[in-house]
Amino acid sequence: MNEQIDYVEFPSGDRAATSAFFMAAFGWDMTSYGPDYDGLNGAGIDGGIDQGAGRVAATMVIVRSDDLDDAERRVIAAGGVITRAQFDFPGGRRFHFREPGGNEMAVWISRD
Repeated sequence: MNEQIDYVEFPSGDRAATSAFFMAAFGWDMTSYGPDYDGLNGAGIDGGIDQGAGRVAATMVIVRSDDLDDAERRVIAAGGVITRAQFDFPGGRRFHFREPGGNEMAVWISRD
């Protein structure tokens, strides 16, 4: 096992306002990936602001893995519930799950 917290994703009903807030309050830069997603730069951890229709309801921590299938098996065996099956996105593949305490999280693997 070599998983680490790698990314944090903020859902937003107004991506532009959330991005502007983070830039003004903390001096973070943004990279736009289209009308529904901005990437955080300079925040100390990679992250993004998601305005898309399928966004999660609360801030989501994303864990990076070297073996997505194995990580998914371990998440399920430990009591996690898959909330979104594995899917491709620009740069990789991931799945979402809810841990027993109720937090939604994701595990991803890079397309390297």
